[in-house]
Amino acid sequence: METAALVAPVTALEFLQDAFLLTGEGPVLTVYSLHPHPKARASLSVLQHYRIHGIRPRGVAAVLAQSSATGTNGEKRELSSTSESSVYDLAVFGGKAVRLVRLHVDLQDGEHLCWEILGPLMELQDWALDVRWLSGDKHSLLCVAVAHNSALLLDVITGTALVQCSCLEGCLLYSALLLVHESWPDTVLVGGTVFNQLVLWKPGGVDKSSDSEYKAPVERRLLGHSGVIFSISYLREKGWLASASDDRSVRVWGVGALGGPGGKCGDLNPTFLRILYGHQARVFSVHLSPGQVFSAGEDGACLVWDWAGGGKVVRTLKGHRAGGVRALAVSEGIGDEETWVATGGADGGVRLWRVEGSEERMEEAVTEKLCDLKFPGEGLPKVVCIVGEEDENASWSHNKFVVCTDRGIVYQYSDGQWEMVWQGTPEFQSYCVMETITVSVEDSTKVILCAVGNLSGSIQVFPISHPQCGILLTVGLGKIHSLIWQDAKESLCLLASGSEGLVYRWCVGVKWGQNCSLALTVNPLPPFLLPPCAKRWLTAAVCLRSTSQGLLWVCGDRRGSLLLFQEGGALERKVGDDKRMDEGLQTGRKQTANEELEGEETGSKMMVERERKEVVELTLSPLNCLFGVHGKQGVTSVCEYQGLLYSAGRDGCVRVFRVRPSPPEKKGNGESAENKGKLQLEVLRVQRACKGMEWLERVLILEPEVPVEEEKEEDLREESKGREARFAIAGFHAVHFVVWDPVRQERLLAVPCGGGHRSWSLWPSHKGIWPGYGALVFIKQGAVLTSQPPGKTLSWAGRTEGWGLREGVHGRGIGCVCRLGRIVVFRNEIQPMRTGNVTGIEGRDRLKDVVKEREEDHWEIVVMGGEDTSLTVLAVHPNSGSIKVLSVITDHISSVRTVTAITCPEGMSENQRQSLSALLVSAGGRAQMQCYRLLIGWDTQRQVPSCQVIQVASHRLDEHWERRRNRHKMVKMDPETRYMSVVVVDDRTDCGLLALACSDGALRLFSVNEAERQIDLLWETFYHQRCVLSVAACSLEDGKGNRYKLLFSAATDGKIAVWDLTEVSFLWTGTTINAPTPSVPCLNIPAHQSGINSLAVWAEKVGQQHGGCLVTVASGGDDGQLTVSTIRVQYPEGGKTGVSRGFSQISESLIPSQTQFQPPNQLHLHLQSQSHIPLAHAAPLTALKLLGPTLVVSTSSDQRVCLWRVGSTGISHMGARCSHVADAAGLAVWEGQMLEDGDKKRKTSFESEQEVAVWRVKGSQTGLKTMCETAEGKTDGRPNKDKETADEAEGGEPVEAVSETGDPVCKTNDERGGETAGEHRNQTETDSVSKTEREVNSETGFKASCESKKKREKIGWVLVCGQGFQLLRVRNAEMRMRKTKGETTELK
Repeated sequence: METAALVAPVTALEFLQDAFLLTGEGPVLTVYSLHPHPKARASLSVLQHYRIHGIRPRGVAAVLAQSSATGTNGEKRELSSTSESSVYDLAVFGGKAVRLVRLHVDLQDGEHLCWEILGPLMELQDWALDVRWLSGDKHSLLCVAVAHNSALLLDVITGTALVQCSCLEGCLLYSALLLVHESWPDTVLVGGTVFNQLVLWKPGGVDKSSDSEYKAPVERRLLGHSGVIFSISYLREKGWLASASDDRSVRVWGVGALGGPGGKCGDLNPTFLRILYGHQARVFSVHLSPGQVFSAGEDGACLVWDWAGGGKVVRTLKGHRAGGVRALAVSEGIGDEETWVATGGADGGVRLWRVEGSEERMEEAVTEKLCDLKFPGEGLPKVVCIVGEEDENASWSHNKFVVCTDRGIVYQYSDGQWEMVWQGTPEFQSYCVMETITVSVEDSTKVILCAVGNLSGSIQVFPISHPQCGILLTVGLGKIHSLIWQDAKESLCLLASGSEGLVYRWCVGVKWGQNCSLALTVNPLPPFLLPPCAKRWLTAAVCLRSTSQGLLWVCGDRRGSLLLFQEGGALERKVGDDKRMDEGLQTGRKQTANEELEGEETGSKMMVERERKEVVELTLSPLNCLFGVHGKQGVTSVCEYQGLLYSAGRDGCVRVFRVRPSPPEKKGNGESAENKGKLQLEVLRVQRACKGMEWLERVLILEPEVPVEEEKEEDLREESKGREARFAIAGFHAVHFVVWDPVRQERLLAVPCGGGHRSWSLWPSHKGIWPGYGALVFIKQGAVLTSQPPGKTLSWAGRTEGWGLREGVHGRGIGCVCRLGRIVVFRNEIQPMRTGNVTGIEGRDRLKDVVKEREEDHWEIVVMGGEDTSLTVLAVHPNSGSIKVLSVITDHISSVRTVTAITCPEGMSENQRQSLSALLVSAGGRAQMQCYRLLIGWDTQRQVPSCQVIQVASHRLDEHWERRRNRHKMVKMDPETRYMSVVVVDDRTDCGLLALACSDGALRLFSVNEAERQIDLLWETFYHQRCVLSVAACSLEDGKGNRYKLLFSAATDGKIAVWDLTEVSFLWTGTTINAPTPSVPCLNIPAHQSGINSLAVWAEKVGQQHGGCLVTVASGGDDGQLTVSTIRVQYPEGGKTGVSRGFSQISESLIPSQTQFQPPNQLHLHLQSQSHIPLAHAAPLTALKLLGPTLVVSTSSDQRVCLWRVGSTGISHMGARCSHVADAAGLAVWEGQMLEDGDKKRKTSFESEQEVAVWRVKGSQTGLKTMCETAEGKTDGRPNKDKETADEAEGGEPVEAVSETGDPVCKTNDERGGETAGEHRNQTETDSVSKTEREVNSETGFKASCESKKKREKIGWVLVCGQGFQLLRVRNAEMRMRKTKGETTELK
C-alpha cells in the first residue's frame, strides 16, 4: 500500500530567508515559494511513519562552504548569489527519528525546486524535542535534545551518537530549546519539565573523554507556570526567554545572555518581566521578535502582542477550524518591514499572514485606527451611502460618500471635503430614508441618483450633480418605510414601501435636457401588495430578467417572508373602486379646501394630477409566498447569481433558493391535474453563519481563484447557471461588522463598528462580489467613520484574512466517511502537426489534420462527518494528492457519528461521468438525522468539481417533546440518545429504508421520502437492551429471482442479531409498513467479549442442489479481535417467500389496500462456522470494510491498516501499513482501475497542485507518437480482446467505474454478473473509440499512438479517517497474494 493523499495536523513550520516556507504534515515535507505569490512547489515523504515536529535549516555560510568543496554530485561547484542554483541543508526531526534533506533551488527562474535525501533515517532511543546544527564544526554535527532531559551530539554521516549527556534532574520534558554556537561545550539547553518548571543546564560542560555517567547540574530554574510547558523561545538581542504553557498563559523572563562562546547561562537571578493572558485554551507555540510576541494555541488563534504597549493584543490571526494551531513560524523581518507569519492547524490547513513590523493598533481600541471624516453638517447623520463604486475602474480612494441628516439635508464627501447637495422642506426633518444608485446617460456619463423619503409619503428624486432637476413623488398618507433602486430589464426602477402593505414602483429615466441640464422621466408601474402581517413593508427586492413568463420580482419583507411577484401576469386585479388605493395615490388631496390651497404649490398640483391620470389601476399580489421563512426579524437582502437566489436575514441564516414551476396538483380521484404557468419558490438549503452571528446583512459572492478570459466568461456563466456559488456572509457579530466565509470557517473582515442598528455601506459591493479586501463606512454616535482612510488605495495585497496555502478539513476527529463516487474529466490535448514531408516505413503523404488525444482524469468525491458537528464534501485527486473542499454543512447540533448515501446509477457517457447525484443521510448526537440531495458536477471555471447541496428533511426523536408547552415540568427520557450507525436496507426512486443503531438500546427503522421531504419512524425494538453500536444489511436472491433482505445489528454485549426484513421491505409503501415487524431476531451469534464496532457482510452462492447461500459476517470489536462468522441461509421451499425482481419496483398506488398477503415461510438460518484472530490489532478495532471478494480491510487506533483474506480454511493476514492518522475511526474502501504504466504519467503522491498543472501543459506539447509500438495483448494492430478479458478474470471481479457507493458489500453472484456485463460493455465502447481513431490515422497515412490501448490494472483504494485522513492505494498484486503465504507481510 502506498499513500496517494494525506491530510494531517501541520506540526512543523519554518521560513527560509523570507523566500520559502517549509511545512511538515505527518512524514511529508513540503516547500512553498512566497514570491511573487505564495504557492506550493514540491513535497517529499521524509520520516516514514514518524510525524515531523521540527525543521532546522543549516547556516547558509556552512552550506556554501561545504557545497563548493564537494558539490552535490561530487563535482566542484561555486555557489553564490549569482550562481545558477542554490542549496539548503535541512535537519528534519520528529518522534524518534532525524533525517537530513537538501533543497535545490534554480536561481534563474525560481520555479524549479527539488528535494534530495542526504542519508538514511537515523532512529534514536528517545523522543527528539529539538535539533540544532553546530556552526563551527567542519563536519556535519547535530545537537539533539531528547525527552528525558538529555542531549546528544550526533554525527550525521555515520548516524552515531558521539556524546550523550543527561541532566542531574532526570525528569520528563514536554519541550526543549537548544542554544548552540560553534562547538559542543558552548551548548546550553532549556527544558520545560512535566513539573511546570523551566530548567537550564549545560550538556557540553563535561569533556567528551570524561566519565559517561556524569550528570550535569541545573544552572538556573524558572518557576511560575501552573501547567506543563509546550514551547520555549529566546530573543538573543534583548536576553528574553518566553514560554507557552498548558495554563493558557505566556510568560516572559529577562535571563540575559544564553549560549554563545563559553556557553553562558545568563543572569544569576533571572527577572520575571510579564505574563500574557489572552488565549481561551492551551498555548502550543510562542515566538519572540523585537517589539512583539507571537503565540498560538488550541483556541485556533494566533495572537500578536505589543511589548511596548503594555503587553496587549494588537492583532488576532484566526483562519483555522476547530482543533487549534499546532505550528507557528515568523520570518525575520528587517527593521520596520513587514514580516510573514505562518500558522499550521490541526485541520491540516496552512495560513500565511502579513504583519507590519511596527504594528500599533490594539484590538480593544481599534477605534483609534478608524478614520473619522469630521462631518461638519447641520444635524445628526442618519443614512450613509457609498457612490461612484459602480465604475469598474474606481478605487477606494476615488469613492464619494453621501449622508442624509435628521434635518433633511444631503451632504456629499469628496476629496476630503464636505459639501451640501440638497436641503429638503420641513416635511423631511426628523425622519428620512435614502438610497442612491449610479446610472449611465446617453453619452455614457455616470450620474448618481438619490431618492429621499419622509414621514408624509413624499419622495424626492434628484441627481447629485444637478439637485435642482429633482422631481417630487407622492404616494400616500403614511411614512415611507424603505426605498430600493433596482435595474429591471434595461430600465431603472424605484420601489417605495408605503403604508398598508403597498409597494409603489416607478420607472425612472435620465436624459440630457436643454441648457446642459438633466431631465428625469418617471412612469408609474403597478404596485405590489404585501400579505397582511404586523410589519408590512419591503426590505429587499431583486428583479429576474431572464424569464419566459414576464418579469419576475423576488422580494423580502420585514416579517421575514420571501415573496414572488410576476409582472404582466394573470394575478393583476382591478382596484378602480378601491378607496384605499385611491387615497394612497392622492396623498395630500383629501384635505380641506383651505389647506389644499395654502399647502400646495402649483407644480405639486400638476404632479399629483399627472400621477393620478397615468397610474395603472392594478396591484400585483404575490404569486408565491414563503411566510416567515427568515423568522420575525425580517429579510435583509436578496440577490441573484447564475440562476440561484440568495437571501439573508436576522435569524442568522442564508437561504439558497430558486424559482421553479409548481408541481401538478392532484385531483380527488388521484389523477394529477395540469398546473401550467404557476411558479413557486423552493428553498434548496440553509447556511448558518458562525456562532453568535445572528444579524446577517447580505451575501457576497467569492471570486474564483482562477482568472477567466473575457471571451470565455459568458460561456462559463451559462454553463454554471443553476449551480451554487461560493459565497461569504456579511453581518454583525456582537460589536463587529464581519465578513464570514462559511466554507473555510474564518473571518475575512472584522470592523468594530458598535453592532447593528446603524447605517452602513461596504466597499466594494456594487456587484455583490468579495475580492478579498474591503472597507466599511458607517455612522456611530453622530460621526461618520471609515475602516480605512479614504485616500488609501486598497488592493489584493491589503487583504486582512491572509492566504490559504492549504485548505483545512476537520479540526477535530473525523468519525465517519462515505464515498459517493467518481467524477471523470476528459481533457482534450490538441497537438498540431506541421505540414511537410513525413517519411515513414509506409512512405505515406503529408499529414495536415490535427490529432486529438483524450486524457482521462478523475476525482473521488467523499463526505466526512466529525466531532465539530459539521459535514464536509471533499474532492480528492488521487494522482496529485490535492484536496478541494466543495461544501461544508453545519446543520448538526452535535457530533456526526455516521453517514451513508444512496447514489443514482450513472451511465458511462461523458456527460453522465462528469456528474453525480446522491441522497446523503447523516446522523449523530442528540438523536438528530439530516438528509440532503448532493448534485456533483464539473466547474469549468475553477477546474474542480462543484457541489450543490439541497436540504431534503431532518428528524429528531425529541421534536415532539420540545413542542409541548409544559415540558419544563416533565422529565425528558434519555436526552442524550445518539445514532451510532446507519445502513440502507432498501431504496427506491425517491425514498429509502434506513436502519439505525441507537445508544439507548433501540434498533430503529426509518423511511426517507424525498418527494414529500420527510423522515418517518416506522419501527423500533429494544431487543438488545444495551447500546447498539453497528448495523449492516445484506440482499439475497435465489435462482427464481426472489429477493430477501437481512439486517445485522451488534451491541456492546458482543453478540450479533440477524433480522429478516424481507416482508417489511416488500410491504413498505414509502411512509408506512403494512406488515407485522419482527419482535425477535431469527439468529443470534456470540462473536466478541465486548462491544462490536463494525460489521462487514457479503454473500456467495453454493451449488444449486443445496437451494441456499452462504452469508459471511466479519466483525471487529473493542477486544481487538477479528471474527468471521459463516451463516448458511436456506431459502423457503417453493420460492413463495421472497420479493420478485420485477414486482419489487411496482408503485405503491398499484397495490390495493385491501389485499391480504399470506404470511410467508421464513428463511432458515444457522451458524455454519466461525473463525477468530484474537490479536488482529493492538487496540480496539474501530472500522471494518470489504474491499473485494473475501478481502477485508480493518483499522484501529493503533494506527495500522490491515488486509485480510477470508477463505474456507480461515483468515489469513495479507499485509499491514502504518497509517499517519491518529485515532482512526472511519473507513471507506472501493475498487478502481488505472493504467498499467500509470507510474510514468502520474506524479508522486505528495506533489503540489501547481506542478501537476505544469506537467499537463508539458504533456500537451508531446502530442501523439509518430510510430506505434507493438504492445502486449495486440495482434496485427488490433487489440486482443480475449487476452484483456482473461486479464480481468485473473485480476478478480470487475467493478463499476462510477456508480459505487463506497460500501460494496452484500452483492450476489447475479449482481456481479451484471457488473461484469457492464464492464464488458464499457470495454467494448472503448475499443470502438480507439478503432475509429486508428482508422482516421490510417487514412492520412500516419500510424497513431497506441497509448490509449494500454492494459488497465485493477487497484483498491482505502480511505482512513481520524485526526485527518489518508488515502492509500492497494495494488492488484497485493490484492491477489497467494493464500499459501503464511508469514505476515509488512507493506511499505
